[in-house]
Amino acid sequence: MADFTSENLTGSRFEEVYLTGARFHDVDLTNARFHEVDLTGAMIRGAFLVNVDIDGQIENLRVNGVDVVPLVEAELNRRYPDRVKMRPADADGFREAWDILERLWPQTVGRARRMAPELLNERVEGEWSFIETLRPAAAESPPGPARW
Repeated sequence: MADFTSENLTGSRFEEVYLTGARFHDVDLTNARFHEVDLTGAMIRGAFLVNVDIDGQIENLRVNGVDVVPLVEAELNRRYPDRVKMRPADADGFREAWDILERLWPQTVGRARRMAPELLNERVEGEWSFIETLRPAAAESPPGPARW
């Protein structure tokens, strides 16, 4: 087992590294980026969380002893009323969700068409670009000129 004590690993890159059960004490993670990480069961104590952005599947998250997930879910549902309908449980629900997607998709495409072409291929924070997101669907479509 590796032991990093009083080491400066600034700028290090960890890919496909398993740290299950690892312990971090007096570690500076300022401006660290975590993408596709599993923090199930993580416990953070005595930490400074300032200007932190968390996005992902979040369940049972307690901040200072308060389960904040219901608060976050309620706020997201308030902002996006159709969001609740995107977790259908029956055939009618799936049909309604599909109708919502068909209603929203033209807005997305319209916004993309107003963007500078180079932005359509730009990746942000390691995520796929707009064009890369469309490619799997385009692979199933009949050949023809791109209309973006």
